[in-house]
Amino acid sequence: MPYYVYSIRSFGRLELREQFDAFRDASARAKVLRGALAADSGEQIKVIFAESEDQAVELLCQPRTPQPQGDD
Repeated sequence: MPYYVYSIRSFGRLELREQFDAFRDASARAKVLRGALAADSGEQIKVIFAESEDQAVELLCQPRTPQPQGDD
């Protein structure tokens, strides 16, 4: 399964940036893209592991519940 690098902009707009076979390559590219972002852009760069682009978008759009903090 490939790793996808997505840009997430305001109002949840998703843009596929690139696709990689190895996490190391996807992570390195995401770090470069994050470094090039303006601090006040509000844009996020995410790496997601999924079977297809459709599944990647579905996973990125799902709300995530916060993990318990401390000894909970």
